[in-house]
Amino acid sequence: MKSLRRAIETQGVGLGQDIVKVDMFLNHRIDTALLFSMGYAWAEEFREDRPDLILTVEASGIAMAVAAAHALGDIPVVFAKKSATVVQNEDLVQAPVYSFTHKTQNNIRIDKKYLPAGSRVLIIDDFLADGQAVHGMMELCEKQGAEVVGVGIAVEKGFQPGGKKLREAGIHLKSLAVVKSIENGRIILRDDAD
Repeated sequence: MKSLRRAIETQGVGLGQDIVKVDMFLNHRIDTALLFSMGYAWAEEFREDRPDLILTVEASGIAMAVAAAHALGDIPVVFAKKSATVVQNEDLVQAPVYSFTHKTQNNIRIDKKYLPAGSRVLIIDDFLADGQAVHGMMELCEKQGAEVVGVGIAVEKGFQPGGKKLREAGIHLKSLAVVKSIENGRIILRDDAD
């Protein structure tokens, strides 16, 4: 996706060998025109898979999930919470997820009624590195009897194994930008998006 690539190349910063910092336009400050363009790109990719809801993890995936849901005809968005709240009951489905960015283990959780059995689920998230968040969301779907019809990612770290594992497992994966490497603070993107 050209507009996302341009934003990464002009505003993104590589930290060390493995951190892609895109908070100027993607997950702290959001470029809304770019956000909705991303939503339409995912809708074009996954429309024939007929998702009836989108699943993401709080917090940075929510805006992208809403953009994709709108482009797919205003289907619902469900987001997994990373911590328990006083208003959640015990009728939850949970899965462990390790956060590469925060270096913490979380149990992501969803009230079971929001992820009904038989749902056709499109997973949307901002980053794919090792694949922990995606696998956690897939586990939630499996426990609930929901079908994952695809995974949409804004930025895939192609030098880490998450994308390769998902593709080898036969998952329909669409990454809008794939980082090949980080060199002296510069983010190097692959020429192809997949």
